[in-house]
Amino acid sequence: MLKALCHEKDKRNIRLRIVLLSTFASIVILFSFLVGRYAITLTQLGNILLSSLGIVPADLPENVATVFYKIRLPRIISAFLAGGGLALAGTVYQGVFRNPMVSPDILGATAGAGLGAAIGLLFSFNDLQIQIMSFVFGILAVALTYSVCLCVSKRNNMVLTLVLTGMVVSALFQAGISLIKFTADPYSKLPAITFWLMGSMASATIKDIGVLLMPLLIGGIPLFLLRWRINLLAFSDEEAQSMGVNTKRLRLIVIICSTLITAAVVSVGGIIGWVGLIIPHLTRIITGPNYKALLPASIIMGGTYLLLVDDLARGMLAMEIPLGILTALIGAPFFIYLMYKGRNGWS
Repeated sequence: MLKALCHEKDKRNIRLRIVLLSTFASIVILFSFLVGRYAITLTQLGNILLSSLGIVPADLPENVATVFYKIRLPRIISAFLAGGGLALAGTVYQGVFRNPMVSPDILGATAGAGLGAAIGLLFSFNDLQIQIMSFVFGILAVALTYSVCLCVSKRNNMVLTLVLTGMVVSALFQAGISLIKFTADPYSKLPAITFWLMGSMASATIKDIGVLLMPLLIGGIPLFLLRWRINLLAFSDEEAQSMGVNTKRLRLIVIICSTLITAAVVSVGGIIGWVGLIIPHLTRIITGPNYKALLPASIIMGGTYLLLVDDLARGMLAMEIPLGILTALIGAPFFIYLMYKGRNGWS
């Protein structure tokens, strides 16, 4: 009886923490509309929100409405979806591979998507074609990783072989990116490729929300439905199989879903590192290791974190700072701190 009461109390505490995270995320989203070179006041923001609900008539200068609806709204939604997607992919990868150092780019999705985008930029494709190239190459990179792993791995050593194969494939695609940068026109193509690879949400549009949302739903819904099974992958494959889990099939489903999400994020925002590495650890500190609470909380935290970083990117200096630079500057020291805190064992 006492054990059941303690369990129920823990569940209520976790729900409360998720509600607080959601509240904080809402505040950050509202704050983000006020950040930028063109000032939007709190009064104007309130008028936009209330007029959207039909409570008051719209009474705004045309340029304010343009900045809100065509620039900041798509950017904020895209940044939140991208951060949430990377955090979700990183969280399930760390569980599937039973490795706290794993991130969404471990199987080559990021490098593959980067190569696809670099090829598109080199040949002056339009934005949609570049996104399609990036998305397809990201999926191809992971498919190549998994295929090579099946050919070379031993039956009882697949997880380690998959990680090592992913590192090799990533290096191969990174070499392709370097070759394209070496051959690109240094005055027009090279700056565009370099800036894209550093990550940014500056050019996000309403169409990009759809590009992000569809793969997030297609990849995220199965992960949510399988989150209790992902808990069992914390055990060895033999123990998980004895509990009725087909570990090989489950691992493949998780890889496919996470690849869709990662490739979609890179195709829209470029290469944004560290989000899928540090956010899962932060979320575990708040919710614990149970994936039933860990997955929704990681999406909220990842989206909020990347949105705050994007606010810094467009508000810190007169010129915009690429997201990849800021996430590395913030993420690397913080991850060292997490490693120090977890030196006696990862939870």
